[in-house]
Amino acid sequence: MEHLTAETFDQNARAALADTQLRGALKNLAVTFGERRQAAIATVENWEDLRERARSIKDETLAHLDKYLTDFADNAEKAGAQIHWARDGREACAIVLELLKERDATKIVKSKSMATEEIHLNAALEKTGIDPVETDLGEWIIQLAGETPSHIVVPAIHKTKGQIADLFVEKVGIEKSDDVDVLTKTARRILRTRFAEAEVGISGVNFGVAETGTILILENEGNIRLTTSLPKTHIALMGIEKVVPRFTDLDVFLKLLPRSGTGQRLTTYQSLITGTKRNATDEGPAEVHIILMDNGRSRMLAHPTTRQSLACIRCGACLNACPVYQQIGGHAYGSVYPGPIGAVITPQLVGIGKTKQLPFASSLCGACREVCPVKIDIPELLLHLRAEIAEGVTETSTHKFSEKLAFGFYSFAWSRPEFYKLGTKISRLLQKFVAKDGKIGKTSGFLAKLAPPLGAWTAWRDAPTVAPKSFREIWKSDLENK
Repeated sequence: MEHLTAETFDQNARAALADTQLRGALKNLAVTFGERRQAAIATVENWEDLRERARSIKDETLAHLDKYLTDFADNAEKAGAQIHWARDGREACAIVLELLKERDATKIVKSKSMATEEIHLNAALEKTGIDPVETDLGEWIIQLAGETPSHIVVPAIHKTKGQIADLFVEKVGIEKSDDVDVLTKTARRILRTRFAEAEVGISGVNFGVAETGTILILENEGNIRLTTSLPKTHIALMGIEKVVPRFTDLDVFLKLLPRSGTGQRLTTYQSLITGTKRNATDEGPAEVHIILMDNGRSRMLAHPTTRQSLACIRCGACLNACPVYQQIGGHAYGSVYPGPIGAVITPQLVGIGKTKQLPFASSLCGACREVCPVKIDIPELLLHLRAEIAEGVTETSTHKFSEKLAFGFYSFAWSRPEFYKLGTKISRLLQKFVAKDGKIGKTSGFLAKLAPPLGAWTAWRDAPTVAPKSFREIWKSDLENK
Protein backbone atom coordinates (compact mmCIF):
# COMPACT_ATOMS: atom_id res chain seq x y z
CA MET A 1 0.00 0.00 0.00
CA GLU A 2 1.21 3.50 -0.82
CA HIS A 3 1.48 5.43 2.45
CA LEU A 4 -0.23 8.80 2.32
CA THR A 5 1.35 11.98 3.66
CA ALA A 6 -0.05 14.95 5.54
CA GLU A 7 1.07 17.24 2.73
CA THR A 8 -1.71 15.88 0.51
CA PHE A 9 -4.46 15.78 3.15
CA ASP A 10 -6.98 17.53 0.90
CA GLN A 11 -6.62 14.94 -1.87
CA ASN A 12 -6.47 12.11 0.67
CA ALA A 13 -9.72 13.24 2.26
CA ARG A 14 -11.53 13.51 -1.08
CA ALA A 15 -10.39 10.00 -2.03
CA ALA A 16 -11.56 8.65 1.33
CA LEU A 17 -14.97 10.26 0.90
CA ALA A 18 -15.34 8.41 -2.40
CA ASP A 19 -14.36 5.04 -0.87
CA THR A 20 -17.70 3.39 -0.12
CA GLN A 21 -16.06 0.34 1.45
CA LEU A 22 -14.11 2.52 3.88
CA ARG A 23 -17.19 4.54 4.77
CA GLY A 24 -19.09 1.32 5.40
CA ALA A 25 -16.37 0.12 7.78
CA LEU A 26 -16.43 3.44 9.64
CA LYS A 27 -20.21 3.75 9.74
CA ASN A 28 -20.76 2.19 13.15
CA LEU A 29 -17.61 3.57 14.77
CA ALA A 30 -19.16 6.61 16.41
CA VAL A 31 -22.30 4.81 17.55
CA THR A 32 -20.56 1.70 18.92
CA PHE A 33 -17.76 3.46 20.76
CA GLY A 34 -19.98 6.34 21.81
CA GLU A 35 -22.58 4.08 23.39
CA ARG A 36 -19.94 1.95 25.11
CA ARG A 37 -18.23 5.03 26.50
CA GLN A 38 -21.49 6.48 27.83
CA ALA A 39 -22.41 3.18 29.50
CA ALA A 40 -18.95 2.86 31.05
CA ILE A 41 -18.73 6.38 32.46
CA ALA A 42 -22.23 6.00 33.90
CA THR A 43 -20.70 3.51 36.35
CA VAL A 44 -18.57 6.30 37.87
CA GLU A 45 -20.30 8.89 40.04
CA ASN A 46 -17.46 11.43 39.99
CA TRP A 47 -16.50 11.35 36.30
CA GLU A 48 -15.97 15.11 35.97
CA ASP A 49 -13.97 15.16 39.20
CA LEU A 50 -11.73 12.43 37.81
CA ARG A 51 -11.16 14.45 34.64
CA GLU A 52 -10.21 17.49 36.70
CA ARG A 53 -7.89 15.40 38.87
CA ALA A 54 -6.23 13.81 35.84
CA ARG A 55 -5.61 17.19 34.24
CA SER A 56 -4.23 18.50 37.52
CA ILE A 57 -1.82 15.57 37.74
CA LYS A 58 -0.69 16.11 34.15
CA ASP A 59 -0.24 19.85 34.67
CA GLU A 60 1.82 19.23 37.79
CA THR A 61 3.96 16.66 36.02
CA LEU A 62 4.60 18.80 32.95
CA ALA A 63 5.47 21.83 35.09
CA HIS A 64 8.19 19.78 36.80
CA LEU A 65 8.93 17.22 34.10
CA ASP A 66 12.70 17.31 34.60
CA LYS A 67 12.33 16.32 38.24
CA TYR A 68 9.85 13.51 37.66
CA LEU A 69 11.83 12.08 34.76
CA THR A 70 14.97 12.04 36.89
CA ASP A 71 13.08 10.35 39.73
CA PHE A 72 11.63 7.79 37.35
CA ALA A 73 15.01 6.99 35.81
CA ASP A 74 16.71 6.66 39.20
CA ASN A 75 14.03 4.39 40.65
CA ALA A 76 13.79 2.25 37.52
CA GLU A 77 17.55 1.69 37.58
CA LYS A 78 17.43 0.80 41.29
CA ALA A 79 14.93 -1.92 40.37
CA GLY A 80 17.27 -3.32 37.73
CA ALA A 81 16.12 -1.62 34.53
CA GLN A 82 18.53 0.20 32.25
CA ILE A 83 17.57 3.71 31.12
CA HIS A 84 18.43 5.19 27.73
CA TRP A 85 17.72 8.75 26.57
CA ALA A 86 16.79 9.54 22.98
CA ARG A 87 16.57 13.09 21.68
CA ASP A 88 14.64 12.09 18.58
CA GLY A 89 13.28 9.13 16.65
CA ARG A 90 16.56 8.46 14.91
CA GLU A 91 18.40 8.12 18.20
CA ALA A 92 15.65 5.89 19.59
CA CYS A 93 15.88 3.57 16.59
CA ALA A 94 19.67 3.53 16.86
CA ILE A 95 19.50 2.52 20.53
CA VAL A 96 17.13 -0.36 19.72
CA LEU A 97 19.32 -1.54 16.86
CA GLU A 98 22.43 -1.41 19.03
CA LEU A 99 20.75 -3.42 21.79
CA LEU A 100 19.69 -6.06 19.28
CA LYS A 101 23.16 -6.16 17.72
CA GLU A 102 24.86 -6.61 21.10
CA ARG A 103 22.62 -9.60 21.78
CA ASP A 104 22.81 -10.96 18.24
CA ALA A 105 19.00 -10.99 18.30
CA THR A 106 17.00 -11.40 15.10
CA LYS A 107 13.70 -12.82 16.35
CA ILE A 108 11.66 -9.93 17.64
CA VAL A 109 8.06 -9.65 18.81
CA LYS A 110 6.33 -6.31 19.34
CA SER A 111 3.24 -5.27 21.18
CA LYS A 112 1.06 -2.39 20.04
CA SER A 113 2.92 0.89 20.48
CA MET A 114 2.11 4.25 18.93
CA ALA A 115 5.56 5.50 19.93
CA THR A 116 7.28 2.85 17.79
CA GLU A 117 4.90 3.72 14.95
CA GLU A 118 5.79 7.39 15.43
CA ILE A 119 9.52 6.75 14.83
CA HIS A 120 8.94 4.09 12.13
CA LEU A 121 10.87 1.50 14.13
CA ASN A 122 9.70 -1.43 12.02
CA ALA A 123 11.11 0.14 8.86
CA ALA A 124 14.43 0.79 10.62
CA LEU A 125 14.60 -2.85 11.75
CA GLU A 126 13.67 -4.17 8.32
CA LYS A 127 16.50 -2.19 6.72
CA THR A 128 18.95 -4.26 8.77
CA GLY A 129 17.30 -7.54 7.81
CA ILE A 130 15.26 -7.96 10.99
CA ASP A 131 11.55 -8.68 10.54
CA PRO A 132 9.71 -7.74 13.75
CA VAL A 133 6.37 -9.43 14.32
CA GLU A 134 3.44 -7.34 15.55
CA THR A 135 1.47 -9.39 18.06
CA ASP A 136 -1.62 -7.23 18.61
CA LEU A 137 -4.24 -8.69 16.28
CA GLY A 138 -5.13 -5.38 14.67
CA GLU A 139 -1.48 -4.40 14.26
CA TRP A 140 -0.66 -7.83 12.83
CA ILE A 141 -3.44 -7.45 10.28
CA ILE A 142 -2.19 -4.11 9.03
CA GLN A 143 1.39 -5.39 9.08
CA LEU A 144 0.32 -8.21 6.77
CA ALA A 145 -1.41 -5.63 4.57
CA GLY A 146 1.64 -3.34 4.54
CA GLU A 147 -0.41 -0.48 5.96
CA THR A 148 -0.24 1.95 8.85
CA PRO A 149 -2.75 2.19 11.73
CA SER A 150 -6.03 3.93 10.98
CA HIS A 151 -6.94 4.46 14.64
CA ILE A 152 -4.95 4.90 17.86
CA VAL A 153 -6.75 2.11 19.73
CA VAL A 154 -8.18 -0.11 16.97
CA PRO A 155 -5.63 0.11 14.15
CA ALA A 156 -7.58 -2.04 11.66
CA ILE A 157 -10.97 -0.39 12.18
CA HIS A 158 -11.03 0.59 8.49
CA LYS A 159 -11.10 -3.04 7.33
CA THR A 160 -14.16 -5.22 6.93
CA LYS A 161 -14.25 -8.91 7.86
CA GLY A 162 -14.26 -9.76 4.17
CA GLN A 163 -11.10 -7.75 3.55
CA ILE A 164 -9.36 -9.41 6.48
CA ALA A 165 -10.44 -12.85 5.25
CA ASP A 166 -9.00 -12.13 1.80
CA LEU A 167 -5.78 -10.92 3.41
CA PHE A 168 -5.43 -14.13 5.43
CA VAL A 169 -5.97 -16.23 2.31
CA GLU A 170 -3.24 -14.30 0.49
CA LYS A 171 -0.67 -13.97 3.29
CA VAL A 172 -1.30 -16.96 5.55
CA GLY A 173 -2.67 -19.48 3.07
CA ILE A 174 -5.86 -20.55 4.85
CA GLU A 175 -9.15 -21.32 3.15
CA LYS A 176 -11.33 -18.26 2.93
CA SER A 177 -13.59 -17.67 5.91
CA ASP A 178 -14.98 -14.51 7.42
CA ASP A 179 -15.78 -16.31 10.65
CA VAL A 180 -14.18 -14.27 13.44
CA ASP A 181 -13.31 -17.36 15.49
CA VAL A 182 -11.49 -18.97 12.56
CA LEU A 183 -9.50 -15.80 11.85
CA THR A 184 -8.51 -15.19 15.47
CA LYS A 185 -7.54 -18.84 16.04
CA THR A 186 -5.36 -18.68 12.93
CA ALA A 187 -3.62 -15.57 14.24
CA ARG A 188 -3.20 -17.11 17.70
CA ARG A 189 -1.66 -20.29 16.27
CA ILE A 190 0.90 -18.38 14.21
CA LEU A 191 1.77 -15.80 16.85
CA ARG A 192 2.20 -18.36 19.64
CA THR A 193 5.11 -19.81 17.69
CA ARG A 194 6.64 -16.35 17.32
CA PHE A 195 6.37 -15.75 21.07
CA ALA A 196 8.13 -19.03 21.83
CA GLU A 197 11.00 -18.21 19.46
CA ALA A 198 11.44 -14.54 20.39
CA GLU A 199 14.73 -13.33 21.79
CA VAL A 200 13.61 -9.76 22.41
CA GLY A 201 10.21 -8.21 23.09
CA ILE A 202 9.52 -4.56 22.29
CA SER A 203 6.64 -2.63 23.81
CA GLY A 204 5.34 0.86 24.40
CA VAL A 205 4.36 2.35 27.76
CA ASN A 206 1.05 3.80 28.89
CA PHE A 207 2.35 5.30 32.13
CA GLY A 208 5.65 5.47 33.97
CA VAL A 209 5.58 6.06 37.75
CA ALA A 210 8.31 8.38 39.03
CA GLU A 211 7.87 7.23 42.63
CA THR A 212 8.71 3.57 41.93
CA GLY A 213 10.23 3.38 38.43
CA THR A 214 7.30 1.18 37.37
CA ILE A 215 5.86 1.10 33.86
CA LEU A 216 2.21 0.23 33.20
CA ILE A 217 0.95 -1.22 29.92
CA LEU A 218 -2.74 -1.88 29.25
CA GLU A 219 -4.22 -4.41 26.84
CA ASN A 220 -7.05 -6.86 26.17
CA GLU A 221 -5.45 -9.71 24.26
CA GLY A 222 -2.61 -10.94 26.48
CA ASN A 223 0.00 -10.39 23.79
CA ILE A 224 1.72 -7.67 25.80
CA ARG A 225 2.03 -9.97 28.78
CA LEU A 226 3.77 -12.52 26.54
CA THR A 227 5.91 -9.91 24.75
CA THR A 228 7.24 -8.49 28.00
CA SER A 229 7.72 -11.73 29.94
CA LEU A 230 8.76 -14.57 27.60
CA PRO A 231 11.83 -13.13 25.81
CA LYS A 232 15.05 -12.70 27.76
CA THR A 233 15.18 -9.01 26.93
CA HIS A 234 12.39 -6.44 27.08
CA ILE A 235 12.79 -3.02 25.41
CA ALA A 236 10.17 -0.42 26.28
CA LEU A 237 9.87 2.82 24.32
CA MET A 238 8.35 5.61 26.41
CA GLY A 239 7.60 9.21 25.47
CA ILE A 240 8.87 11.56 28.17
CA GLU A 241 5.32 12.85 28.75
CA LYS A 242 4.09 9.45 29.95
CA VAL A 243 5.49 9.83 33.46
CA VAL A 244 3.20 10.47 36.46
CA PRO A 245 4.44 11.40 39.95
CA ARG A 246 2.91 8.78 42.25
CA PHE A 247 1.74 5.19 42.14
CA THR A 248 -1.64 6.25 43.51
CA ASP A 249 -2.10 8.50 40.46
CA LEU A 250 -2.66 5.37 38.40
CA ASP A 251 -6.00 4.90 40.14
CA VAL A 252 -7.28 8.02 38.37
CA PHE A 253 -6.02 7.12 34.92
CA LEU A 254 -7.11 3.49 35.16
CA LYS A 255 -10.67 4.73 35.61
CA LEU A 256 -10.43 7.19 32.72
CA LEU A 257 -8.43 5.49 29.97
CA PRO A 258 -10.33 2.20 29.46
CA ARG A 259 -13.72 3.88 29.69
CA SER A 260 -12.71 6.57 27.21
CA GLY A 261 -10.84 4.29 24.84
CA THR A 262 -12.83 1.08 24.50
CA GLY A 263 -15.82 1.65 26.75
CA GLN A 264 -14.56 -0.82 29.38
CA ARG A 265 -14.43 -0.39 33.12
CA LEU A 266 -10.95 -1.86 32.96
CA THR A 267 -8.86 -3.58 30.32
CA THR A 268 -8.44 -7.34 30.55
CA TYR A 269 -4.74 -7.12 31.39
CA GLN A 270 -2.71 -4.50 33.27
CA SER A 271 1.01 -5.21 33.23
CA LEU A 272 2.93 -3.43 35.99
CA ILE A 273 6.66 -3.90 35.42
CA THR A 274 9.25 -2.74 37.92
CA GLY A 275 12.74 -3.64 36.80
CA THR A 276 13.91 -7.17 36.08
CA LYS A 277 13.03 -10.48 37.69
CA ARG A 278 14.64 -10.99 41.08
CA ASN A 279 15.53 -14.69 40.83
CA ALA A 280 16.57 -16.91 37.95
CA THR A 281 13.50 -19.10 38.47
CA ASP A 282 11.07 -16.17 38.37
CA GLU A 283 9.03 -15.27 35.32
CA GLY A 284 10.04 -12.24 33.32
CA PRO A 285 13.01 -10.93 31.38
CA ALA A 286 16.58 -10.89 32.61
CA GLU A 287 17.04 -7.45 31.07
CA VAL A 288 14.68 -4.48 30.88
CA HIS A 289 15.68 -1.45 28.82
CA ILE A 290 13.54 1.69 28.92
CA ILE A 291 14.13 4.29 26.23
CA LEU A 292 12.91 7.75 27.27
CA MET A 293 12.22 9.61 24.04
CA ASP A 294 11.80 13.33 23.40
CA ASN A 295 11.29 13.60 19.63
CA GLY A 296 9.81 17.10 19.65
CA ARG A 297 8.06 16.92 22.99
CA SER A 298 10.33 19.51 24.60
CA ARG A 299 9.27 22.03 21.96
CA MET A 300 5.64 21.36 22.84
CA LEU A 301 6.47 21.73 26.53
CA ALA A 302 7.99 25.19 26.05
CA HIS A 303 4.75 26.98 25.11
CA PRO A 304 1.88 27.19 27.64
CA THR A 305 -0.74 26.54 24.96
CA THR A 306 0.93 23.61 23.20
CA ARG A 307 2.04 22.09 26.52
CA GLN A 308 -1.43 20.66 27.10
CA SER A 309 -0.91 18.42 24.03
CA LEU A 310 1.43 16.37 26.22
CA ALA A 311 -1.43 15.56 28.60
CA CYS A 312 -2.86 13.17 25.98
CA ILE A 313 -3.17 9.57 27.21
CA ARG A 314 -3.84 8.15 23.71
CA CYS A 315 -7.36 6.91 24.43
CA GLY A 316 -8.71 7.73 20.96
CA ALA A 317 -11.98 9.18 22.29
CA CYS A 318 -11.55 12.37 20.25
CA LEU A 319 -11.32 10.31 17.05
CA ASN A 320 -14.56 8.51 17.82
CA ALA A 321 -16.37 11.80 18.45
CA CYS A 322 -14.92 13.74 15.52
CA PRO A 323 -17.27 14.20 12.52
CA VAL A 324 -14.27 14.64 10.21
CA TYR A 325 -12.57 11.40 11.29
CA GLN A 326 -15.88 9.55 11.07
CA GLN A 327 -16.09 10.42 7.38
CA ILE A 328 -12.51 9.91 6.19
CA GLY A 329 -10.84 7.53 8.64
CA GLY A 330 -7.25 7.72 9.80
CA HIS A 331 -5.08 7.21 6.72
CA ALA A 332 -6.17 10.48 5.11
CA TYR A 333 -4.26 12.38 7.81
CA GLY A 334 -0.99 10.89 6.55
CA SER A 335 0.18 10.59 10.14
CA VAL A 336 0.60 7.98 12.83
CA TYR A 337 -1.71 10.11 14.98
CA PRO A 338 -4.98 10.80 13.12
CA GLY A 339 -8.09 12.66 14.15
CA PRO A 340 -8.25 15.83 16.27
CA ILE A 341 -5.30 14.96 18.50
CA GLY A 342 -3.24 14.06 15.45
CA ALA A 343 -4.12 17.38 13.85
CA VAL A 344 -2.43 19.15 16.76
CA ILE A 345 0.34 16.70 17.71
CA THR A 346 1.68 15.88 14.25
CA PRO A 347 2.49 19.48 13.22
CA GLN A 348 4.36 19.93 16.49
CA LEU A 349 6.31 16.68 16.14
CA VAL A 350 7.33 16.89 12.49
CA GLY A 351 6.93 20.60 11.74
CA ILE A 352 4.17 22.80 10.37
CA GLY A 353 5.72 23.07 6.91
CA LYS A 354 4.70 19.56 5.86
CA THR A 355 1.50 19.36 7.90
CA LYS A 356 -0.12 22.78 7.53
CA GLN A 357 -3.39 21.31 6.24
CA LEU A 358 -4.03 19.24 9.37
CA PRO A 359 -5.03 22.02 11.82
CA PHE A 360 -7.73 22.99 9.34
CA ALA A 361 -9.17 19.45 9.27
CA SER A 362 -11.75 20.34 11.88
CA SER A 363 -15.12 22.04 12.15
CA LEU A 364 -14.16 23.32 15.63
CA CYS A 365 -17.40 21.81 16.94
CA GLY A 366 -15.72 21.03 20.27
CA ALA A 367 -16.81 17.38 20.46
CA CYS A 368 -13.18 16.35 20.96
CA ARG A 369 -12.82 18.68 23.94
CA GLU A 370 -16.02 17.35 25.50
CA VAL A 371 -14.93 13.70 25.44
CA CYS A 372 -11.24 14.16 26.28
CA PRO A 373 -10.66 12.47 29.66
CA VAL A 374 -7.88 14.92 30.55
CA LYS A 375 -9.74 18.00 29.29
CA ILE A 376 -7.35 19.02 26.53
CA ASP A 377 -8.74 22.06 24.74
CA ILE A 378 -8.12 20.76 21.23
CA PRO A 379 -10.03 23.58 19.48
CA GLU A 380 -7.77 26.10 21.24
CA LEU A 381 -4.72 24.18 20.01
CA LEU A 382 -6.09 24.04 16.48
CA LEU A 383 -6.66 27.79 16.45
CA HIS A 384 -3.20 28.38 17.90
CA LEU A 385 -1.61 26.34 15.11
CA ARG A 386 -3.77 27.99 12.46
CA ALA A 387 -2.54 31.37 13.67
CA GLU A 388 1.07 30.17 13.47
CA ILE A 389 0.48 28.96 9.93
CA ALA A 390 -1.16 32.23 8.92
CA GLU A 391 1.70 34.27 10.41
CA GLY A 392 4.18 32.03 8.64
CA VAL A 393 3.01 33.09 5.16
CA THR A 394 5.71 35.31 3.65
CA GLU A 395 5.00 39.00 3.29
CA THR A 396 5.86 38.87 -0.42
CA SER A 397 3.42 36.09 -1.29
CA THR A 398 0.29 36.88 -3.34
CA HIS A 399 -1.89 35.19 -0.74
CA LYS A 400 -0.55 37.37 2.06
CA PHE A 401 -0.80 40.58 0.04
CA SER A 402 -4.37 39.91 -1.09
CA GLU A 403 -5.34 38.94 2.45
CA LYS A 404 -3.84 42.12 3.88
CA LEU A 405 -5.57 44.17 1.19
CA ALA A 406 -8.96 42.56 1.88
CA PHE A 407 -8.75 42.97 5.65
CA GLY A 408 -7.39 46.49 5.27
CA PHE A 409 -10.38 47.45 3.16
CA TYR A 410 -12.71 45.70 5.62
CA SER A 411 -11.17 47.60 8.54
CA PHE A 412 -11.39 50.91 6.72
CA ALA A 413 -15.03 50.48 5.67
CA TRP A 414 -16.40 48.88 8.83
CA SER A 415 -14.84 51.47 11.13
CA ARG A 416 -16.66 54.31 9.33
CA PRO A 417 -20.46 54.39 9.76
CA GLU A 418 -21.23 55.84 6.35
CA PHE A 419 -19.14 53.24 4.53
CA TYR A 420 -20.68 50.52 6.71
CA LYS A 421 -24.19 51.61 5.72
CA LEU A 422 -23.19 51.81 2.07
CA GLY A 423 -21.58 48.36 2.25
CA THR A 424 -24.67 46.70 3.67
CA LYS A 425 -26.86 48.33 1.01
CA ILE A 426 -24.56 47.10 -1.77
CA SER A 427 -24.48 43.61 -0.22
CA ARG A 428 -28.27 43.60 -0.02
CA LEU A 429 -28.47 44.33 -3.74
CA LEU A 430 -25.76 41.87 -4.85
CA GLN A 431 -27.08 38.97 -2.80
CA LYS A 432 -30.20 38.86 -4.97
CA PHE A 433 -28.09 37.14 -7.61
CA VAL A 434 -26.94 34.32 -5.33
CA ALA A 435 -29.54 33.99 -2.54
CA LYS A 436 -32.26 31.37 -2.60
CA ASP A 437 -34.92 30.64 0.02
CA GLY A 438 -33.39 33.17 2.37
CA LYS A 439 -29.85 31.74 2.34
CA ILE A 440 -26.74 31.71 0.22
CA GLY A 441 -25.86 28.11 -0.55
CA LYS A 442 -23.89 26.30 -3.22
CA THR A 443 -24.16 28.48 -6.31
CA SER A 444 -22.73 28.71 -9.80
CA GLY A 445 -19.24 29.94 -10.53
CA PHE A 446 -20.49 33.53 -10.49
CA LEU A 447 -20.05 33.93 -6.74
CA ALA A 448 -16.63 32.32 -6.79
CA LYS A 449 -15.50 34.86 -9.40
CA LEU A 450 -17.15 37.78 -7.63
CA ALA A 451 -15.86 36.92 -4.15
CA PRO A 452 -13.62 33.79 -4.09
CA PRO A 453 -13.58 33.41 -0.26
CA LEU A 454 -17.39 33.55 -0.09
CA GLY A 455 -17.60 31.15 -3.05
CA ALA A 456 -15.33 28.66 -1.27
CA TRP A 457 -17.32 28.98 1.97
CA THR A 458 -20.68 28.36 0.33
CA ALA A 459 -19.42 25.39 -1.67
CA TRP A 460 -20.05 23.19 1.38
CA ARG A 461 -22.23 25.25 3.74
CA ASP A 462 -24.90 27.94 3.74
CA ALA A 463 -24.23 31.60 4.52
CA PRO A 464 -26.89 33.90 5.97
CA THR A 465 -28.26 36.74 3.87
CA VAL A 466 -28.16 40.39 4.83
CA ALA A 467 -31.43 41.36 6.53
CA PRO A 468 -33.89 43.37 4.39
CA LYS A 469 -33.64 46.21 6.89
CA SER A 470 -30.95 47.11 9.40
CA PHE A 471 -31.71 47.47 13.11
CA ARG A 472 -31.38 51.27 12.85
CA GLU A 473 -33.81 51.37 9.91
CA ILE A 474 -36.35 49.27 11.81
CA TRP A 475 -35.92 51.45 14.93
CA LYS A 476 -36.36 54.64 12.92
CA SER A 477 -39.44 53.26 11.15
CA ASP A 478 -41.05 52.23 14.44
CA LEU A 479 -40.47 55.68 15.92
CA GLU A 480 -42.02 57.34 12.89
CA ASN A 481 -45.11 55.14 13.07
CA LYS A 482 -45.79 55.93 16.70
